[in-house]
Amino acid sequence: MSLDNKPFYAGGCQCGAVRFRVEGALGEASICHCRMCQKASGNFYLPLVSVRDARLTWTRGEPKKFQSSNHSTRGFCAACGTPLTFEAPDGVALAIGAFDDPSVAPPEIQWGTEAKLPFVDGIPALPGEDTMADIASAPYLADLVSYQHPDHDTEAWPPEEKR
Repeated sequence: MSLDNKPFYAGGCQCGAVRFRVEGALGEASICHCRMCQKASGNFYLPLVSVRDARLTWTRGEPKKFQSSNHSTRGFCAACGTPLTFEAPDGVALAIGAFDDPSVAPPEIQWGTEAKLPFVDGIPALPGEDTMADIASAPYLADLVSYQHPDHDTEAWPPEEKR
């Protein structure tokens, strides 16, 4: 919580070049299956949360913009490609996965279901394994060092000793 007792949330891209802070209540969280969101995220669907009633501040860098339609713009990190925003006439939504704690925005509705891929609903029934369970076929996991920005704000990024 911030000092004025408003909720606040932070997040950013994978490389740390773009960071944001949201002060105030988050709006509706959703998953969009439309083909534009699939392509914008490079994924089966795009989880988004509205921040139109909160104050969004870019605390490090700003997203590069792509005009994806006559009504919407997509923001992403120019350095690492992380999808960050969907901007439409009714406001801005942020990619839920870009939050430091994505669990703060559980989706409440699905949009664009006409383009929903037929196997998506079956994903929860697939077998699941911990990342390290794949070490026999992916031995590089044993000494993997992540250069991804941590899930909290930092004074500077990347750290001097990293590269």
